[in-house]
Parts: sequence; C-alpha cells; structure tokens
Amino acid sequence: MSRIAFLFPGQGAQHVGMGKTIVEKYPAAQELFNRAAEILQYDLAKLCFEGPSEELDSTVVSQPALFVTSLAALEMLRADSPDKVLACEMAAGLSLGEYTALVFAGAMTFEDGLRVVQRRGEAMQAAADANPSGMVSILLLDREKVVEICEAASSVGKIWVANYLCPGNIVLSGENSACERAAELAEQEGGRAIPLAVAGAFHTEIMKPADSQLSEALGGVGLKKPEIPVISNVDAEIHEDPDEIRELLIRQVISPVLWEDSIRKMLDNGFDEFYEIGPGKVLKGLMKRINRKITCETVNDS
Repeated sequence: MSRIAFLFPGQGAQHVGMGKTIVEKYPAAQELFNRAAEILQYDLAKLCFEGPSEELDSTVVSQPALFVTSLAALEMLRADSPDKVLACEMAAGLSLGEYTALVFAGAMTFEDGLRVVQRRGEAMQAAADANPSGMVSILLLDREKVVEICEAASSVGKIWVANYLCPGNIVLSGENSACERAAELAEQEGGRAIPLAVAGAFHTEIMKPADSQLSEALGGVGLKKPEIPVISNVDAEIHEDPDEIRELLIRQVISPVLWEDSIRKMLDNGFDEFYEIGPGKVLKGLMKRINRKITCETVNDS
C-alpha cells in the first residue's frame, strides 16, 4: 500500500494568477484570502491574481502569498480528494514551505503562521537591502565539486552553500563578487551557472539579524507537537518538541536547506506517493532528479 507525503513549495514558485481559479471554485480557499487580508492589511488576493509581478516577486509579498496560496491549494485537494489528505503521513516544505507544512500538520494556526511569515519576509528583505548579495544555481556538478568551488570562490568574498536541492542542482549564496567567481569556476569545470532573481543571500549569515527578528516573532506563537511528522530543512530530521521546532525555524534563515537529504529520508521510510501542494512544479522536477520512479503530482491551478 502506498505511503503518502505532502510537499510545499518555497519562494520562487510564485506567479501572477496563482490561486485565482481555486478561489473562484472553493469557498474555503476564498476564506483563507479573506482572513489573510485582515492580518496583512492589504489585498493579497489582488496581488496574487493580478500582480504586478514586480510586487508579487518581492520577498515581503511573495512569502505570505505562497503560504496562503499553498494552503488554498490544500483546500482544493481536501474538497476533491479528502481521502488523500487523511492518508497523508508526513510533510516537508522547501524553506518558506516548511511553515506551510507545519500549519497543515497542526503545529501552528493559520493566523500565527501568516504573521510569522510576514515578519520573516520583512526581516529577510531588510537584511538583503543592508548587504548587497545574491544566489547562483550550479548545475551538472556533484556535491563535492560544488563545495570545492564554493571554497575557492570564498577568496574574493563571503559565500556558502545555501540549498542542496537534488543531484546536479546546488545553490550557492553570498556576496556578489563571490557568486560571480563561483559561476566562472563552475563553467570551467563543465557545469552551468544560473544567477537567481532573488533579493539577497538567503540561508547564510548575511541574513543576520533576520534570525533574531524571527526569534522575536516566533516567541509569541504557541507551537504544538505536529499531528504528523514534518522534516526540518536544517538537519533533514523529524522533530516533535515545539521548542526544538521553534529553534530550527530560527536557524533555517541562516542555514543551508537540506532538501535532497529530506526527500531521501522520506523515501527511506517507504514513502512512494507525493503531492506538491502549491504554485508551480519545482518540487516535482527535483523529485525526478532524486528518484525518477517515484510519483509526484502537483496540486494547483498553475
């Protein structure tokens, strides 16, 4: 019998129009956007459905937008295939998506999750504005080679591995000079380098003091033990203690995302039916690179 797990996307999956047809058809999804507007004090639905893309893509807006739209997609699945939702035994989310996974798992409320995500986006944007930096995706090279490139590029600026996404796709994050040097070195080694359109060096020490601001925001949230296991981005492990979960969410802002490791842990535990719930199909693509035999369906209106 199949074991079902849910995956929730992170920043970068957003696009103008996301969630529009879901909201038109599913009242529970409309209610989420109504509650979000009250908390955020702006019309999130209008930005998601109509743009402009420049505003939707900003860190401050895209994080709440993806959080709410992914949970709206979950309501669509809950209405159309309630058996799948009830059968789900584990969840994970890429970076921001970990908050969506924790809300689904009952560890925090929608309202608390949205308030924290809003604060997270604001803090990360401020850190990026204070320290010009970026991210570059290194393709076609193995993990060891990318780490070597990262170490070599650090001679011209601060740089770290930010995301271990899948075999042949690892993201480096740091000062612009170091990212440019890493891209040059990757090309020399036969790889490809793609600069990412992000505000700054996410998941590195450059994001300080966003972690302390996030700590303050999470300090006012009543976390509970998740009803199903949620894998942490920081160590690719399952944590049940609310205090541990809180600490890991704080560390996540300045730590690399172990996505490939997280997926492999789920596969090792027998999970073989996955659903990517939220905009886009990034996580489905990563799954194909990790294990092509595994089923991963998208749940969205992209």
